[in-house]
Amino acid sequence: MCGNRPQAGSDVTILVTGATGALGRHVVERLRQAGRTVRALTRTPGEATGLPGDVEVVGGDLTKPQTLAAAFDGVSAVHLLGATGHDHAPLRTGPQIMAMVAEAGVRRLTVLSAGEEGELEQAVRDSGLEWTFIWPIDFMSNALGWSDTIRDTAEVREPYAHRRTASADEADVADVVATVLAKGGHAGRRLIVSGPEALTPADKVSAIAAATGRRIRFTELTGNQARRQWRAEGWPEEGIEFMMRMWATVPEAVAEVTSVVEEVVGRPPRTFTQWAAAHADAFRP
Repeated sequence: MCGNRPQAGSDVTILVTGATGALGRHVVERLRQAGRTVRALTRTPGEATGLPGDVEVVGGDLTKPQTLAAAFDGVSAVHLLGATGHDHAPLRTGPQIMAMVAEAGVRRLTVLSAGEEGELEQAVRDSGLEWTFIWPIDFMSNALGWSDTIRDTAEVREPYAHRRTASADEADVADVVATVLAKGGHAGRRLIVSGPEALTPADKVSAIAAATGRRIRFTELTGNQARRQWRAEGWPEEGIEFMMRMWATVPEAVAEVTSVVEEVVGRPPRTFTQWAAAHADAFRP
């Protein structure tokens, strides 16, 4: 365990799992801004830099429940990841974790959930706790995956240009999570968090171009062209086929705009244009 225990001021300690990830950092910051006592869980506490100095950092791995006892001790609310690792594999230790959560006396739970429910979600539903599932349709920050190629070539080359997603700003998703954890409400619900509009990849590239003041082109590839390009970039065959299947079968639901951000946080969600302006430097040479 490292870091310093926060000063008194709240009798509720909130545990944020995945606290060093892109979303988790925002959740921690929002809760501290609201004056809440926060404990941050990460697999590598020694590398947990950039978190507010008064946040307690603890080590633990959601795939190894035996490492989590100290993390749950004295906690009244938890933000729990529904998937782990870079491959976003569904968490398989949900029943064990929920038993520990109940034994620790946790009362409120938010779960970052994917579109489909599995063992974890069922264990949460059976727990008797005050729970809320939160599903971001897509993160605007996924566009950062284009940053290298945009900086180097001023071009994005992808298949299936017609796909549309109502991507959400990760900061908006964090505001939803932090509000539910800190204030309660929305128990027993699955909140689908979106941005204010559904955009194609070309729409997003245009917004990035406007934000950076650069001329950036979007080129649609055929399936075979995409496969050749990704092989040349060193992608494994299973990764290539996974992406092709995923993009070829994007469900219409990911283009649906929801009112969750305004309902929970009390303001409209941020646009992709706003996100691109805030992250413009990532796409400049």
